[in-house]
Amino acid sequence: MQYLERNAEKRRDPDKVLAGAKSVITLAASYYGDGEQESEERGRGVVARYARYADYHEVIGERLKQLMEFMNGLVEVPVRSLWYVDTGPILERDFAQRAGLGFIGKHTNVISRKLGNWIFLSEIITTLELEPDEAEKNRCGKCMRCIEACPTEAIKGPFRLDARLCISYLTIELKGSIPEELRPAIGNRIFGCDDCLVVCPWNRFAKEGQMMKEHTRQELGTMDLSELLSLDESKFKARFAGTPMVRAKRSGLLRNVCVALGNVGDERALPELTRAAEDSDEVIAEHARWAIGRIEGRVRKG
Repeated sequence: MQYLERNAEKRRDPDKVLAGAKSVITLAASYYGDGEQESEERGRGVVARYARYADYHEVIGERLKQLMEFMNGLVEVPVRSLWYVDTGPILERDFAQRAGLGFIGKHTNVISRKLGNWIFLSEIITTLELEPDEAEKNRCGKCMRCIEACPTEAIKGPFRLDARLCISYLTIELKGSIPEELRPAIGNRIFGCDDCLVVCPWNRFAKEGQMMKEHTRQELGTMDLSELLSLDESKFKARFAGTPMVRAKRSGLLRNVCVALGNVGDERALPELTRAAEDSDEVIAEHARWAIGRIEGRVRKG
């Protein structure tokens, strides 16, 4: 997470991102889908809802390009603009609240009164001076559901997240070994975690996202864990090309699969795990050995 420190100065001052910046346009796109269910079926892994689509960076990015071109053509004076979809050195949640899109909840994510927790944020930084919108105020009240729901107790208190404990960080951003003491709490999650988002009462206002709907990848909701362990590098790339899941890379995803099998798998997973324990990637191999030990321990206990 050192990139946060490297770009701290730019995050504080948009003018250091785009010289002469006068405005930040913040946008939200819903990725909520009606009737989504989380699988507790033994041997299957769960993917965070936002990753069950084609890569949102590409989908939303194309729309931002069109909006930016339209906006730049509205005035005769030259306008310079930059757009970002979860990629630039910008405090996007802070700007989203200041723009009135939503408020930062106690889980540190943005909550929209109209769309709930299920939103992608994006921004256009521009030299065009625009009238600011009214900022949103926090509406969490006394609710503590998100804090109570976190499996790893990563939310240390209202608006205080220890990202090093967050399952989304552990399964996506972290490279190398997942600390053993945190592995049981990951359950059967193999890419991200939605627990703090799911329990939020504001989700009663969530609406299905029309922009992302046509880019849904149904097969990414839940997946057979043992089958995933058979993926070599080429099969991994072919399977997940154009989706957010490529971010974890083969090493990270199969590491996560081993942890999930260690938590929810049974003896039927042992042949695949035994092969994974011989993988040339030591991160995968070590987590496979851990999973074998966990399953064998459960078998011995009956």
